[in-house]
Amino acid sequence: MLADSAADSTAPTFTLPTTAADVTDTTRQAAGWLDENWQGWVVSGLRIVLIIGLALVLRAVVSKVIHKLVARMGRPAAADDDHGVLGGLLANSGVVNTERRQQRSEAIGSVLRSVASFTILGTASLMALSVLGVDLAPLLASAGVAGVAIGFGARNLVTDFLSGVFMIMEDQYGVGDEIDTGVATGTVLEVGLRVTKLRGASGEIWYIRNGEVKRIANMSQGWGTATVDVQVGYKEDLERVELLVTETAEQLAKESPYDELIWGRIKVLGVESVSVDSVQLRIEARCTPGRSAQVSRALRVRLKAAFDLAGVKLKEEAAVTVPAQPTALEILPPSALADPNSARSLAAKPIPTQN
Repeated sequence: MLADSAADSTAPTFTLPTTAADVTDTTRQAAGWLDENWQGWVVSGLRIVLIIGLALVLRAVVSKVIHKLVARMGRPAAADDDHGVLGGLLANSGVVNTERRQQRSEAIGSVLRSVASFTILGTASLMALSVLGVDLAPLLASAGVAGVAIGFGARNLVTDFLSGVFMIMEDQYGVGDEIDTGVATGTVLEVGLRVTKLRGASGEIWYIRNGEVKRIANMSQGWGTATVDVQVGYKEDLERVELLVTETAEQLAKESPYDELIWGRIKVLGVESVSVDSVQLRIEARCTPGRSAQVSRALRVRLKAAFDLAGVKLKEEAAVTVPAQPTALEILPPSALADPNSARSLAAKPIPTQN
């Protein structure tokens, strides 16, 4: 009780002015306090305005640099044009079209702009709080602890994000590609920084986290291979068959739409297997990625028609053997337990004498 009384006696008391003298003293104190602090307020405000202005200018400059970088990465490279490291970052051996390069570069530019904006504006905010007199040590310590906790708790999210960034940069796949991720196979519907969406062969949709993909097989990138195995008779002239296959394939490659689907000359690789009654030849054609099945089916139809017209047999016919008719010597007498009405018993029955 005594301590509480002592504390109450030492605490400052605030009372409303009741007289003219009190009002004058209070006004004089307020004016003096404003006179002592207004310069500091103006300086702090100017510093904050300067920090914000510099941050906005720096953000605009960085965004402009990123925009030029993205435009340079997305620009198609000519045969005699050397763009250096930046120009060849998205080249991918020259198998990616211009639209694909532009989509990738825009995605990378969006990520870089977001990271740059977060870093610049975050730093400017901390500097402004420091100007206002806020102690940043507890704030930074709390942010560090929170960052470590979030890092451990959301490590899968960070892994997915980083994997998505590198997938886009390296152009491992894009929208419309037919890919095999090991866990699912299908057509890419959407490529995100965290999740990739696939459409399976049966119509199902797969949502695959980018961090879980260990290997990717892209069947729509570069070029595809159409492979056809042709079976002909064992006694057929293979040189004549190869010449017929070559002529049929060349004729197919000149017709629309296969003149754009088939890249290069269709090759007869040679004999793949030999059996008793047939010989199997393998034919290979380089074609547009994702169209190998279409080219293979069309080539099989044309080869079948050409073989029928040229009289090429697909298989040697086996000789038909007629079973020999049983002779009279092969007809044995029936046993004692045989059916007397059976065909064997009637054949062995003596001919009755006629009176």
